Amino acid sequence: MTDPIANDPIPREATAAPATPAAPAAPVAPAASPDAELRAALNRVRVEVGKAVVGQDGAVTGLIIALLTRGHVLLEGVPGVAKTLLVRTLSRTLELDTRRLQFTPDLMPGDVTGSLAYDPRTGEFAFREGPVFTNILLADEINRTPPKTQSALLEAMEERQVSADGITRPLPDPFMVAATQNPIEYEGTYALPEAQLDRFLLKLVLDVPERDAEISLLRRHADGFDPHDLAAAGVEPVLGAAELARARSAAAAVRVSDDVLAYLVDLARATRRSPSMRLGVSPRGTTGLLAAAKAWAWLTGHDSLTPDHVQAMLLPVWRHRVQLRPEAELEGVSVDQVLRGIVQQVQVPL
Repeated sequence: MTDPIANDPIPREATAAPATPAAPAAPVAPAASPDAELRAALNRVRVEVGKAVVGQDGAVTGLIIALLTRGHVLLEGVPGVAKTLLVRTLSRTLELDTRRLQFTPDLMPGDVTGSLAYDPRTGEFAFREGPVFTNILLADEINRTPPKTQSALLEAMEERQVSADGITRPLPDPFMVAATQNPIEYEGTYALPEAQLDRFLLKLVLDVPERDAEISLLRRHADGFDPHDLAAAGVEPVLGAAELARARSAAAAVRVSDDVLAYLVDLARATRRSPSMRLGVSPRGTTGLLAAAKAWAWLTGHDSLTPDHVQAMLLPVWRHRVQLRPEAELEGVSVDQVLRGIVQQVQVPL
């Protein structure tokens, strides 16, 4: 990644030669731009997370992009691929408040957002904030709770507020929901409704690590690594809310041409016309892809958006927002395959 240089390190010639030889001036070191410093800080987040999580670099980048765009993330993977550990480790690298909520069939909406409780000292009812009043909410196994409780997160995820007893209470900023779910276990689970899936900016699929990564993982455990003790693993906070806000503003400032905007719309319209799709991408999905692609462009050192950035973020932003027709599912076609085909068919602006 090439970062821009703020200062010109080449000294200018003097207007008149000095009467006596002067000692050579010390070289002027190029100063790092503010954007470069922020990108370096986010790269240190990756390094810190790598002290505890092996083989999930793409998921780490996805979580960082979600933080830069004020988005939410759905982490899907079989048990044991470090979904919960990934979010816990990321939270430790950030100087932000984090809470974990285990979703179960008996969880009630008030257990998520908070509820009114009687205070015997005052003789009045007072609102007690739920776990959602935090910066990062780890919603573990979100598909194990009924739709009524899942819907308690809708207002929080979209409006970043909680309404109770006729009063609207804002959530902290930043606020992100990082939810996990198991894709292969159906007993005792509830499918997330389309309205809630659409609130997640990204759906990240965590696969089993490659052979070399799994060997490295086993070596860490053989050497005494304890995933429940991140402090012993050396994971340290490296980024705070103020730096994150500046990085968010810098990513939002990435320039976008009309041709790239038209390319985004053509991709979305292609999903709506696809014979394999029962449900195409909504305008919210298009704006989500734009935001994620701008964040990825900024992270890679670019100040303008290109079709390559759009294509890089299309799958994680759109794979959970579309639905296949039953006949396509019977043929064994996957959502990712259809989306890749659409990317190949839609003309790329030059």
